[in-house]
Amino acid sequence: MVDAPDLVFNFTAYYGAGDAIPQVLRWRIDRPDAASATRVSMRCDAYCRLWFALAAVTCPLDVPRWTETISAAEPAGTAVAGISASDWPSWRGPAHDGYAAASQTVPLTWSDTENVIWSVDVPGRGSSSPTVVGERIYLTSCDEAAGSQSVYAFDRASGRLVWTKQVHASGAMLKNTRSTGASSSVACDGERLFVAFPTSGAVVITALSLAGEQLWQTTLCEYLIHQGYGASPFLYNDTVLVAADHKGGGAVAALDRRTGNVVWKKPRPPFPNYSSPIVFRLFGRDQLILTGCDKVISYDPATGDTLWEREGATTECVTTPVTDGERVFTSGGYPKNHVSAVRADGSATIDWENGERQYVPSMIVRDGHLYGVLDAGIAVCWEAATGKERWKHRLGGNFSASPVLLGDRIYAASEAGEAHVFRASPERFESLAVNKLGDEAWATPAICGDRIFMRVVTGTDNERREKLVCIGTP
Repeated sequence: MVDAPDLVFNFTAYYGAGDAIPQVLRWRIDRPDAASATRVSMRCDAYCRLWFALAAVTCPLDVPRWTETISAAEPAGTAVAGISASDWPSWRGPAHDGYAAASQTVPLTWSDTENVIWSVDVPGRGSSSPTVVGERIYLTSCDEAAGSQSVYAFDRASGRLVWTKQVHASGAMLKNTRSTGASSSVACDGERLFVAFPTSGAVVITALSLAGEQLWQTTLCEYLIHQGYGASPFLYNDTVLVAADHKGGGAVAALDRRTGNVVWKKPRPPFPNYSSPIVFRLFGRDQLILTGCDKVISYDPATGDTLWEREGATTECVTTPVTDGERVFTSGGYPKNHVSAVRADGSATIDWENGERQYVPSMIVRDGHLYGVLDAGIAVCWEAATGKERWKHRLGGNFSASPVLLGDRIYAASEAGEAHVFRASPERFESLAVNKLGDEAWATPAICGDRIFMRVVTGTDNERREKLVCIGTP
């Protein structure tokens, strides 16, 4: 039977905690214990529907359906050891949707000299995001001269380098000068780290202990490099979901988190693509969504069986899909630019689409609206149900990092290291701050525990250095 704290946390994590939520519910969001903050109920029963029905009545929010975003979790009813509400355990955060815990406080402004708690060098090159769990921050990086690919663990409080694990000594694969051999982010279940690297003609998945010891290693499939590889692992129940798309025909698979054994594996269309797998609870069932290769496909994450699919995406997509509970929002940039809303009820109806170039930065859904930062530096707000454009505003510069939502603020960093903070409101664009840090920023920030963790670049050519920076109120 489903208990109230789990559902309260899941509901508010998806729709965002705000002043409209009654105090009794806000207490459960702002101060959850580790178990209730990391547990995700996946049982569709009368209690679940009752709690969401009550929430819809008591909260003035548009709740279209009973919906959950599945985050890194053990099987239903158990907690993930070592993961707390103040962590950022995987790509795009605890719920994989760009939401940061709304109860925390981080600075609105910062610079190279303002509100920097610490800053440390990161060896090599990469565009993976920081993964923050417990006392550690984990990053992947690539030594492009040697072709080696490694995982680095830093102390969360001081930035001190704690350990380094070289996963592959050579063989790193990259082609586009904007890509790296370490673009996939680490996923952590509180006990193990999971990383995916393109190396020596294959995509290889590796599990490490929290001390950096290799536990297992599994080859997902052969890999033909096109631009690069950037799909991050997704933790689902007792498996890790991984994907690799390429011209030779890639694969999507579920691996046992303890052993690395293949639980199921399915072939993918023979096209280059870069999107990460994600699981949503939609219309009463878990759906693994992959976009790109000219299709939007929903798989059963437990078996790999196809639930539904349709033509509707472009060939090459980098973004990770998001949902409003009824639709899956996809976007891509080659050979055509597009943003689309695909109904996830099995009909795969396209409710709306447009020709905007939302190629690399993923989007955010909040209170019935879809927010994006186009690659060309334009912030946009659409109505999620209709695709109607509410506003559009030029930020300037180019963007690769995905935005992060904290309360009603969106944080978006440009490739030039300018972090824009603006209001997540459909009424109008409202800039709150523009902060310059370093000379480049390619990685999506992590915002957790009252801190912003950014991976930035300083200098150029032989003076180029990557840094991990902790931003907060001293």
